[in-house]
Amino acid sequence: MSAVVSARRLTVGYDGRAVLGGIDAHVTPGAAVALVGSNGSGKSTLLKTVAGLVEPVDGVIEVLGALPGRCGRDVAYLSQHRTTALALPLRVIDVVRTARFDQRGRFARRTDEDDRLVAGALERLEIADLAERSYASLSGGQRQRVHLAQIVARRAALLLLDEPTASLDAPGRAIYLEVLRDELRRGAAVITATHDLGEATECDRIMLLARRVVADGPPADVLTPDNLLETFGLGLTKVGDRLVVTEHLHDHHEGEAHPH
Repeated sequence: MSAVVSARRLTVGYDGRAVLGGIDAHVTPGAAVALVGSNGSGKSTLLKTVAGLVEPVDGVIEVLGALPGRCGRDVAYLSQHRTTALALPLRVIDVVRTARFDQRGRFARRTDEDDRLVAGALERLEIADLAERSYASLSGGQRQRVHLAQIVARRAALLLLDEPTASLDAPGRAIYLEVLRDELRRGAAVITATHDLGEATECDRIMLLARRVVADGPPADVLTPDNLLETFGLGLTKVGDRLVVTEHLHDHHEGEAHPH
C-alpha cells in the first residue's frame, strides 16, 4: 500500500534549528497516528512540516508522493491557534463553506456537491442548528466543532489535527471520536497531536515525543511506565479500577502515586 506520508531520518525545527529529530515514519491510507508529548516536544512542529508550512531541517519527507505543500487540496490542517472569522460577520455555515473554496478555488461557483458536503459536516458534528448563527457569538467548544466540520467538509486524503479536542466537553469529544472513525473508514489518514492519552489510544499507532522519538508503535506496546517516564517525567499504573500517575520528575527516586 502506498504511503500517504513517508519520512526518513527527518529532523524538524525553525530557521535551521532542530526541535525534533530521528523521525522515520510511514503512514498509510486509513491509518491514525497520535503524536503525544509535553509542550515543546515537537508535536506541532512536525504537523506543520507535514502540512508544508515549515521547511524540514534535515532528512526526507514526502506527502502523497510529493514534497509537503504540493498537494494542498488533499491535505486538511487544523491548527492549534485559529482566528477564522473572528473579525468578520460570518455565519457558521459560511465558515464551513470556506473548506470547499480551497477545493474548487475562491471564485468558483458553489455546487450541489459542495452544499451536500457542508450540510453533512454540520450534521456529523451536531451543529446543524447553529448554521445561521454568527461564528463570533459561539462558545469555545462550539467554535471547535465548527473548525472540525470545516476539516470534514474538505474530504481530504490526509487530516492533520493539532489538539482537536481542545475546548470540547465530554459529548463533543464523543462526537469527535465517532467522526474520526468515519474518516478512517472512508480511507483518510489522520495524524493528530494531543496531550490526551485516552484520545491517543483510539489511534492505531502512537509516537511518544520528547524532542526525539521515545517510542513508536501500537498503544499497548508504547504506553509503558518507562516510556511515559521518559516522555513526561511520570509513570502510569493501575490501582484497582483507577489510573494512577506516579511522578518521578526524571530522577531515580521513588515517587508518590496520585489518582488521576
